[in-house]
Amino acid sequence: MNDYLLSFILGIIEGLTEFLPVSSTAHLRISEALLGISLEDGYWKMFSIVIQLGAILCLPIIFRRRIAEFLTSFPKGVRGDRNVFTHPMTLTFVAFACTSVLSLLSLKIIGKHLESLFIMGTAFIVGGIVMWVVDERYGNQPSGDVETIHFGQAIWVGICQTLAPVFPGTSRSMATIAAGELAGLSRTTSLEFSFLLSIPTMAAASCFDLFKTLHPSHSAEPAPPVHIDGHGWLLLAIGFMVSFFVAWGVVAWFLNWVRTRGFAPFAVYRIVLGIAVLIWATR
Repeated sequence: MNDYLLSFILGIIEGLTEFLPVSSTAHLRISEALLGISLEDGYWKMFSIVIQLGAILCLPIIFRRRIAEFLTSFPKGVRGDRNVFTHPMTLTFVAFACTSVLSLLSLKIIGKHLESLFIMGTAFIVGGIVMWVVDERYGNQPSGDVETIHFGQAIWVGICQTLAPVFPGTSRSMATIAAGELAGLSRTTSLEFSFLLSIPTMAAASCFDLFKTLHPSHSAEPAPPVHIDGHGWLLLAIGFMVSFFVAWGVVAWFLNWVRTRGFAPFAVYRIVLGIAVLIWATR
């Protein structure tokens, strides 16, 4: 397949799946395998990280007013009932810290599972069932907003988010949304907090992965350094831009969808895809 078309397709896949509860990492791994890309190739590993950064970049732009509101209302909050420990900005970084510490402690496990189709397929199915059950049981809780989140809920969501890198196919979005609903948050509050939390989490994780790829001597499993020519830079630019604009559209659509509907269709998709992946893995 033409490299430019390949870059365009992977950018679309990343943009479509990054913020939906279906696991962009697993979708990229599976797509690359189906398209004949070596999962061990340093350049394409770096490409996956770069286009993920493209998707991430849309979030601070989409939520710029909300972020500005948090910054200007710190520490008392918009309604004046918060403090430095309970402000949404603080709680976002508390959840991020929980995820970061647990993820760093799990680095060896994360590295071993990244390419496992069996783990991806199983995580798709289990995550789909969990999402479906949790949303049916807790999805109709009273509406609220991130100004109502408390310390314990933030810690719980941060801990659950760790499941995504440890078990590819789990989905960071699925883990945080389901965790939020279990902790008593409404669908829309869980989703908004998931998006806000993803900004520092995904930016840090992507930059960390990019550093390891570009400086393999610092990695636990050293690999040859990645060399990029003009053609390679152009492919990165295409994938980055496509991922950015597709993710922007998906986030805007997803926010509207969740306000009136649940997550059941995504749960069904995960279960069906998981079964297909397990069948493929056994062959």
